[in-house]
Amino acid sequence: MIPYRGAAEITGRLELAAATEVLLVDPPTELEAMVMAAASPGQSIRSSEARYVRSIKEAFDLILLWQESRVGSRAVFDAALKKLAPQGRLWVVTALRKVSGPRTPAIHRIELGDLKKAFEKVGLVNDREARLSAWHVAYRFGKPGHST
Repeated sequence: MIPYRGAAEITGRLELAAATEVLLVDPPTELEAMVMAAASPGQSIRSSEARYVRSIKEAFDLILLWQESRVGSRAVFDAALKKLAPQGRLWVVTALRKVSGPRTPAIHRIELGDLKKAFEKVGLVNDREARLSAWHVAYRFGKPGHST
């Protein structure tokens, strides 16, 4: 059981209301339920396991990717980036390095530096972060100058 912050706080910090097409990649069940419950009638929310992202045809203006481990992360990032709309926002949720509780050992966890390095090649910059639980933080990446 992940000790999440409140659902309204999480969806507000992730700016869910500003998105029309949302893709959740490998979200924990509780987080997926929070996002689905907070969705407005005009929003399209889709959830997928990372291994199936390549088969998705649509583009999304908000992608939330839950990726604690470095193992296999490059392939997941590349697949998600192909589904990101040109002015879209990518949120990557990682486990904090110095906490116990997440299922991924600290030595294998992705850190902000890893994410910056992975996304700088495609022109995405980190411009915001949001704490989702006592163990997890989400980092937002988007095109420079396109901040909402």
